[in-house]
Amino acid sequence: MLDGLVQSDYPAARRQIVVVSDGSTDGTDALVKEYAHLGVELLRHSPRLGKTELENFAMTALTGEIIVNTDASVALAPDAVWRLVAALEDPRVGVSSGRDISVASVGATGHGGEAAYVGYEMWLRDLETEVDAIVGSSGCLYAVRAGLHRRQLPGYLARDFSSALWARLNGFRAVSVRDAICFVPRAASMRVEFNRKVRTMTRGLETLFYHGRLLNPFRYGVFSWLLWSHKLIRWLVPWAVVACAVAVIPLAASAWWAQVGVVGLALGLGLAALGWWWPHQERVPKLCSTAAYFVSGTIAGLLAWANVVRGRRASLWNPTPRAQS
Repeated sequence: MLDGLVQSDYPAARRQIVVVSDGSTDGTDALVKEYAHLGVELLRHSPRLGKTELENFAMTALTGEIIVNTDASVALAPDAVWRLVAALEDPRVGVSSGRDISVASVGATGHGGEAAYVGYEMWLRDLETEVDAIVGSSGCLYAVRAGLHRRQLPGYLARDFSSALWARLNGFRAVSVRDAICFVPRAASMRVEFNRKVRTMTRGLETLFYHGRLLNPFRYGVFSWLLWSHKLIRWLVPWAVVACAVAVIPLAASAWWAQVGVVGLALGLGLAALGWWWPHQERVPKLCSTAAYFVSGTIAGLLAWANVVRGRRASLWNPTPRAQS
């Protein structure tokens, strides 16, 4: 990732590259110091704070008018930063989000379900940009005006999601930039992706409720509708799946259509189980991978709601293991 940043098309004299280390013990600090002669700065905090609190800590070290956030495990197209900054030339735009492309490195394991989901999510953001504004930025790559970025957030919230909502509350749009490409390695296994989904949905729900006034369609119009449909209703799908299953199973004894539904449910669970326990994750059949991704996502959604209800907040976690891009 650092090689890509220092070699990007953006002028070195007009950029500041800061790597924020959250008590890293994996050699990150030593690696970053090797880039010091290229202008890369290391900002370390110990003990660990968690991503959002660490971003709060790092604010005073950032000097630019535009803040670009990216992850250590991704790779950026050479002109990605330029594209994001160019989108902010429009004074109505407060946040510009990159386009994630899910990839599996040569020799790395991964699963196709994640790639399909990421592609669908990027398509939705393109449509939202055309209609009004996106309701959440890509955590892997997004740019935000410094005035919107410099605010303290509770550690259990997701700043990438919050940035788009905060922009709207301050009269700005958040947009998706199709040509600002960010290559994101897929998680190594379904189990790894499952844990990530529980965490991100838990933080997403907390962030949504924190900015809950945006769900008022009488005040926020189309944006409120996008937020309801893209976020809240999607996160309610796991409960709808459970309700349908509970309703159909008792009817299977007397109604043929209910019997078909039960057979379909059993088949879907069987395919999901195959995808979950397949010995070589890089060669999981697409149908099994898709089924496993949907079922695991449904269960992850239920667990996320349970976390929110019980007040179990995800401020600290271990990064999702991914192959280098």
